[in-house]
Amino acid sequence: MRSLTIDGHSLRLEDLSAFLAGDVRVTASKEAMLRVQACAEYCAGVADDTTPHYGINTGFGKFARVHIDRAHAVELQHNLLRSHATAAGDPLERDTVRLMMVLRANSLLAGFSGVSPELVETILALVAHDITPVVPRYGSVGASGDLAPLAHLSLPLVGEGEVFYRERRVSALEALAAEGIAPHALRPKEGLALINGTQLMSAIAARELLRARTLLGTAMGAAAMSLEAFQATDRVFDARIHALKPHPGQSRVAEAFRRLHEGSAIIRSHRDCPRVQDPYSFRCIPQVLGAVEDTMAWIENWVVREINAVTDNPIVFPEDREVISGGNFHGQHMAFALDALAIAACEIGSIAERRVDQLMNGDGERVPRCLIPDPGLNSGFMIAQYLAAALVSENKVHAHPASVDTIPTSMGFEDHVSMGSISALKLTRVLDNVARVVAVELLCGAQALDFHKPLTPGKGTAAAYQAVRAAVPYVTRDTSLTPYVAALESRANSGEILAAVENAVGALLPCSQA
Repeated sequence: MRSLTIDGHSLRLEDLSAFLAGDVRVTASKEAMLRVQACAEYCAGVADDTTPHYGINTGFGKFARVHIDRAHAVELQHNLLRSHATAAGDPLERDTVRLMMVLRANSLLAGFSGVSPELVETILALVAHDITPVVPRYGSVGASGDLAPLAHLSLPLVGEGEVFYRERRVSALEALAAEGIAPHALRPKEGLALINGTQLMSAIAARELLRARTLLGTAMGAAAMSLEAFQATDRVFDARIHALKPHPGQSRVAEAFRRLHEGSAIIRSHRDCPRVQDPYSFRCIPQVLGAVEDTMAWIENWVVREINAVTDNPIVFPEDREVISGGNFHGQHMAFALDALAIAACEIGSIAERRVDQLMNGDGERVPRCLIPDPGLNSGFMIAQYLAAALVSENKVHAHPASVDTIPTSMGFEDHVSMGSISALKLTRVLDNVARVVAVELLCGAQALDFHKPLTPGKGTAAAYQAVRAAVPYVTRDTSLTPYVAALESRANSGEILAAVENAVGALLPCSQA
């Protein structure tokens, strides 16, 4: 089993990708644990201080001016977890919650939160033993931390709340006992340190950014099939064009398509045809998907910074012997990034649906209308385009930015919030729909290519086609396409089709821009 050592400042998106894939044991850096210990020792003394320190010897939110004496300092932290574990809705996905735990531990390991090394060890023990807290998805407003979700995440650390364990939903205490893990005894500030953070937002941002990159590459394979089947010109990928509009993503996408179409007999067969321009959904692939790729690049930078940030409040500076209240829990960066990623992802689906619609017209010679023999008697792939259109239209609703909204909480004391959690949850719905639209184009592109036989497509296009045909057959007469779309949606999300294409022509786009 591979080991991933976290230290509070060097976590990468690639590390999280490996963690999500499984077979990774997460451990804490020894040096980071020494920092944590030093900060915890200083923080223990602060609890006895007569000077008010937020959340250590005071109440929370509007109650920040209420003094809490040392005798109740630990009770204060337990009360915080219990009261703030007030959320609703279906539980978050297991991989999201596991990411949240790793990211929360990573932030604490920076050594500015005042928690004990034992608390970090308990978090990582739950990860190692596959004990996953039950975290309802609704309740965070994206500031003061993802309070309610993180409280649900944290209760099992002290033996309360529920978890998923060995395929069952059980009490945390039962799961901890089964694995020989003692519930953690909270110390001053530890409850607050656990729930002040952006880990719901940043976990979903990391997970969905990885998926969005996979879907972008898969969409490029689908577009390559559609372009060849449509007999569109490949001259739009000429490097000289893109050098004159030097957006990096645009040039990278154009270069990738030159490799995808390399050696295509289909393209050679109509090289001298009189059609010099194609619809924008073919002609502007580099400009549209390149803009998506560039957007993902800057979002990745923001996400990587966030997952290595201290998002606690107050922040403890043991070397300076100061405790300073601030607003690092505010999720504005993640809210903007998640909204932007949703908008960019929408365009992957939007332009794909337009190519599917173009394919429905056939070409009057090789390719029949609706991509089916005996059109009229058969309706073929007509309703597949309807499906794509419905999904694209729904995504327009989800693309509305949640980050432009705010609503006061805590009796007006917390009067501006990011709503980044809402940005995160709707992004997941957008990408679910994009995966389905890409699946529709994969299905239609492969079907359209079959009508060009015996002419062969380019090397990368052929790899995409073969990956599709390994999952779904050529359709000769009307049948329900639902299981075919589902099969390709699964392979689009998993990266299986992208892997087949990249095995043939190399990486389509850089895996990281951080």
